Amino acid sequence: MDLGSGYKRRMPAIRLFGLPTDINSSFERGAAAGPGAIRAALWSDRGNMASELGPEIGTDIALTDDGDLALTEDTVQDDAAIRRHIAYVREDGEIPLALGGDHAVTFPLVEAAATCHGPVTILHFDAHPDLYDDFSGNPRSHASPFARICEAGHAKRLVQVGIRTLNAHCREQAVRFGVEIVPMADFTPDMVPVLEGPLYISIDLDGLDPSAAPGVAHPEPGGLTVREMLAVLHKQTAPIVGADIVELHPGRDIGDVTAILGAKLVRELAALIDRNGPYQP
Repeated sequence: MDLGSGYKRRMPAIRLFGLPTDINSSFERGAAAGPGAIRAALWSDRGNMASELGPEIGTDIALTDDGDLALTEDTVQDDAAIRRHIAYVREDGEIPLALGGDHAVTFPLVEAAATCHGPVTILHFDAHPDLYDDFSGNPRSHASPFARICEAGHAKRLVQVGIRTLNAHCREQAVRFGVEIVPMADFTPDMVPVLEGPLYISIDLDGLDPSAAPGVAHPEPGGLTVREMLAVLHKQTAPIVGADIVELHPGRDIGDVTAILGAKLVRELAALIDRNGPYQP
């Protein structure tokens, strides 16, 4: 769906697309259905296209929904398909906004961003650091994407927010890669720095408290409120070169509340991308 016809300003359009794969999930599958659930909530008459920043998708913000990529559950082939799609989006001068799928998809998304812009700054919301060297023998597990990103040199800075499951191995990995983890204990949005660009934002929905986002495979009590996440997002002023929202498990959702939250985050990310403007190296 192309909602760019009424676009008022000459800013890069946003390209929404789904990555319906959960082949690298470590506990149970279900996140492959996430893009469809978020998309259904986004286009539902239940809500409108306004963001809390003010601009509306389709009136002030140009957004095209490319639908879901035809992924195969072959990780090597799917990574290549994702990189090709990002190259296509960037060739048009537009900004990719991906819907997962499990968190393993963030590796090729960031890899493609770094290929275009050089190493990126990453703002990562999650209950888990996803820094395992490999998890259960799978180095491409959804528990490992940020280890792969860091060891490949794609991140010049990685700031993680919402982490509350840090074990000894991931603590060692964080030190190894120089990851900045903002602790959840006594958390306030002021604890998160305002980051420099090019900025990539990755939102695992289990970074939020399960009371706000029950539809995830790995719920972890004591997480962020929606208001805290929005406060962290809205304070960011750097140009955004890509973003993803991952790990919605519709089979575990209650009344579609997590899908509705995912749709809200699409609107807020789109408005933030639009407000912050294009990256100029």
